[in-house]
Amino acid sequence: MLSRSPACVRLLCTRPLCTRPLHSRPPMASDPSRPVETSIRAKLTVALQPVHLEVHNESHMHAVPPGSESHFRVLVVSSCFEGVSLLQRHRLVNDALKEELSTRVHALAIQAKSPEHWASGPSVSKSPGCLGGSKGDHTVQHKLQTD
Repeated sequence: MLSRSPACVRLLCTRPLCTRPLHSRPPMASDPSRPVETSIRAKLTVALQPVHLEVHNESHMHAVPPGSESHFRVLVVSSCFEGVSLLQRHRLVNDALKEELSTRVHALAIQAKSPEHWASGPSVSKSPGCLGGSKGDHTVQHKLQTD
């Protein structure tokens, strides 16, 4: 029997534990050239135990230096989201990625779906094109610097 992760339980403590099996896939190997993407993937996996997870680095679509890891889109399908409002789903994702969002990640687009919602229509939204907003954000350059 599977139980909800601590982040899941914190928000949904009155809900029964999940007994839906996870569809396991081998984890993606960590890539030292993509530490932020690797961290996002690992933290969402631990916190939300997704049945499907996609992490897309969309930094190349924005006004940032080549090789940046500052703009991401995630698709998380988790039983933690069953019966949970969209706002609460986003809060769970944001809580799991608190460190990344306060340091290197400038933008995060979130699709958070329950397995039932995903099964009824497995579609992925596309991100809009960049309007150059980060050009005027002087904190972006600082956030992109590695320690």
